Amino acid sequence: MSSPSASPRIAAFFDKLLEHKGSDLHLSIGHPPLGRIRGGLQPLREELLTQPELESMLFELTSPEQKRHITEELDLDFAYSYGTRARFRANYFYKTSGIAAVFRTIPSRVLSLAELNTPEVVRKLAERRSGLVLVTGPTGSGKSTTLAGMIHHINHTRAAHILTIEDPVEFVHESVKSQVTHREVGMHASSFATAIRSAGREDPNVILIGELRTNETMKLALQLASYGVLVFATVHTNSAPATIDRIINSFPADEQPQVRGMLAEGLAGIVAQQLIRTADGKGRVAALEILIGTSAIASMIRDNKVFQIASKMQSSQGLGMQTLDMHLERLVAANTITPEAALEKAQDKESFVKTLQRLKPDFQVSAADGGEALGH
Repeated sequence: MSSPSASPRIAAFFDKLLEHKGSDLHLSIGHPPLGRIRGGLQPLREELLTQPELESMLFELTSPEQKRHITEELDLDFAYSYGTRARFRANYFYKTSGIAAVFRTIPSRVLSLAELNTPEVVRKLAERRSGLVLVTGPTGSGKSTTLAGMIHHINHTRAAHILTIEDPVEFVHESVKSQVTHREVGMHASSFATAIRSAGREDPNVILIGELRTNETMKLALQLASYGVLVFATVHTNSAPATIDRIINSFPADEQPQVRGMLAEGLAGIVAQQLIRTADGKGRVAALEILIGTSAIASMIRDNKVFQIASKMQSSQGLGMQTLDMHLERLVAANTITPEAALEKAQDKESFVKTLQRLKPDFQVSAADGGEALGH
């Protein structure tokens, strides 16, 4: 959906956000407009937003159908193009003070894997001909950006049919070597499951599924991966082993052995990422955990020994695997991030403190960050 008027009232806040290279705009009644800039929230003006001002600002961007949706369903997700300057993923919702919204910036230019500094192994995953590739992490960890980089790589290197199923469509890819088809749930299909079911009949080589929300969509994605399609999808989990557990545990007990078999067979890889502020405070860097679906990993999934995966990842660096803590250690050693920021995201905090004390002999665990993490 594009701007109905030449310059909507919200434009001043979009301009400020983009000028400061912010990632999100938060609007709610009784608060000043806030921009997430370099990871922290900052007011974009002093005056507080009033109900009439915010309502007129938000409804200026919606169609009558979208306005009806927010008033009846109480929330609304859509993508909004701000001229040629940027696209935003908009989420309108109601809270105690009334209507509120968050706009997430979608860069208008898709960054390549080289520009994102992703490891070589991520490019190799994008070059697979089949299998399931999951990119996971909390909200706002850059999953969509990494996936867009992988799709960009395929689009520029092979003649394939790439189908994306999203809610809403975030990055828009112009067809280069590949034919790219974007489908938006709600607008072009009634649900993710319906769109994924019909995807098999649309002769795709590559499918990007915005999010695997239900066990039904998970099963459909695994089936497509087993039919010789390369399937990319996101899941909201913090580590590769947790992602595997999450998928298996979303099924009833009697279906789990079958799902373990499908996952063991079809999993090409998992990239679990976290965004961390850089030591110079000027930006953020992605810390990645990478799991590759080898025969050893497949056996662990099939035999329900997911707890052994982390140590297998540590011993399989030659294949491009790494745990999140291994990458955090390298980022601290390169002075890209601070030891404190790394410890906050580390998975095994106790052993990571020892790593930090080895890397930075003057590092002290303060009661604030390490103390409670270590249970003191």
